[in-house]
Amino acid sequence: MKNAALIFLSLVLALMVGTSTSQGISTNANNVVIVLDSSGSMNAEMQGSSIQKMAAAKNALIRVMEQIPENTNVGLLVFGSSNLKNDWVYPLGPLDKEKLEEAVNRPMPEGETPLGTYIKKGADRLLKQREDQFGYGTYRLLIVTDGEAQDQKLVERFVPEVIARGITMDVIGVDMKKEHTLATRVHSYRRADDPESLALALIEVFAEIGGSGRDTAGENAFAELSGIPDETAKAMLKALASSGNQPIGTVRPDVLEQPLLDKTRKKPNEVKSLPAPQKDDEWSNRWAIYLIIIIIVVMVIRKKTRRKRR
Repeated sequence: MKNAALIFLSLVLALMVGTSTSQGISTNANNVVIVLDSSGSMNAEMQGSSIQKMAAAKNALIRVMEQIPENTNVGLLVFGSSNLKNDWVYPLGPLDKEKLEEAVNRPMPEGETPLGTYIKKGADRLLKQREDQFGYGTYRLLIVTDGEAQDQKLVERFVPEVIARGITMDVIGVDMKKEHTLATRVHSYRRADDPESLALALIEVFAEIGGSGRDTAGENAFAELSGIPDETAKAMLKALASSGNQPIGTVRPDVLEQPLLDKTRKKPNEVKSLPAPQKDDEWSNRWAIYLIIIIIVVMVIRKKTRRKRR
């Protein structure tokens, strides 16, 4: 099931890139939303250093600005800060290094770690940007955090949807005793146990933005997704089938899900009358997947045929 799911996701990613090329429309703008942890634990000093985690993160972000391509839209979203009225300290938009540096220096750590909520908030903004750019360009969600989410259930729910929408997720774990639970569920995870490794981790992420500009999704998508756990792959496939271009955590109006059985509210006779649709659902889901794959393969073949004619 996992290989089938990953092959399907790879085909979809290849189609997303290939379609834009075949239509002759080029959009070079890269889009990156940085989700920065400003919870109380970011006040602690990094191991073997007298530098606070937040100070190290700020210095690293300022240092990496020179690595950001000029054709990149950047957004800085902060959670846990004690002094911010607006968590979008730098709304997603063209890079202005002076204003971005001022925004980076603004947060003061104090609060909690509602990571799931902010994964959704950052991803939704990227999806809106993708709609504005008619689906073209690159979209990346970079999370810099030193702790696990306090809304872990939301993280479990939203991460597969974010990845399934074609948004690249990078996580940097700042001086954590063990790897973050997102380490095996996102496109890349980097440990940053000291100020220098934190700066290098950010430089590596931004060095990947934009890539070579070639159509490589079909070649690399399967390899990038191969390390994702079975449960995450299945959730990604379900998200692709049901979410369309809706905000994270929502379902297309035309997709009807079976109501959950609530034994505390259903009467005994109502519970008994409910059918057991497990096998039928499995077969219908398989046929739906096969149909989608056939459509995608036909479109890819048509694209290649048009190129040969040219």
